[in-house]
Amino acid sequence: MNFKKTLEEKTAFAEAVLKKYLPREEGFQIRAAQAMNYSAMAGGKRLRPVLMRECFLLFGGEGELVEPFMAALEMIHNYSLVHDDLPAMDNDEYRRGRETTWKVYGDGMAVLAGDGLLNLAYETAASAFDQATDLQTMRRAAQALKVLGNRAGLGGMIGGQCADIEAESAQNVTEEALLFIHENKTAALIQAAMMIGAILAGADQKAVEAMERAAYLIGIAFQIKDDILDVTSSQEVLGKPVGSDERNHKLTFVSLHGLKKAEEEVEKMSREALKILTSFDRRNEFLEELVSFLITRER
Repeated sequence: MNFKKTLEEKTAFAEAVLKKYLPREEGFQIRAAQAMNYSAMAGGKRLRPVLMRECFLLFGGEGELVEPFMAALEMIHNYSLVHDDLPAMDNDEYRRGRETTWKVYGDGMAVLAGDGLLNLAYETAASAFDQATDLQTMRRAAQALKVLGNRAGLGGMIGGQCADIEAESAQNVTEEALLFIHENKTAALIQAAMMIGAILAGADQKAVEAMERAAYLIGIAFQIKDDILDVTSSQEVLGKPVGSDERNHKLTFVSLHGLKKAEEEVEKMSREALKILTSFDRRNEFLEELVSFLITRER
């Protein structure tokens, strides 16, 4: 398997799925629709929908049931980035090599674009019920929808963002608080991706819980790697400003423990996650390589 080529193909597939569900640019609301599409189609790794589909395949999933959830999760991820970039949050002017949504469309329209993507996400995920032909499939879709709402909300990503903002003005932020931020702000949506993929494929509760743990490890490692790159990389490579953590006085694993310890932790967590992914009756070699790739990526 040519991993790089396969990743490009699967990323392109995830992007095509997302594009299929994005709004038409028409009517009196055209400006908001344009801002939503500008945000959602700005490129990116499409990591979460790719992970979701690969976990769906790992447990023998077939058909298109997973696709509305792939698109919905990517919409939620992108809405969070639109709001993160706002002057009231991280005040970033560039993301993925081009101006952020608020710089192009203004603060107010960027807020509406984020709100629009969030609402469209649940409308899109709910469309999976239209594909359900039996009660079992409906129950899987319902369980998946519940996981999506939980991991994106106050008990997940939003809770992590809240703790992150609070930590900026705190005098002494503990490592426990930092891990809470990483677990919820970053790992929660990766957990949503991997758990939903397994749920829709019909995996049992034990397997779903195992995927939850693997996704936690991948998410924490992914965020620590992001923190490392914010110190070691460049705007040209990342497509966004570097050094923002230091400018915004953000506590990170790197600032707490240094680069060497951070890099060791990324590798340790990735190894444990891979051990879980290889413990099932089925194997997904691409999924395993993808997790390995995340610890060596440069952007």
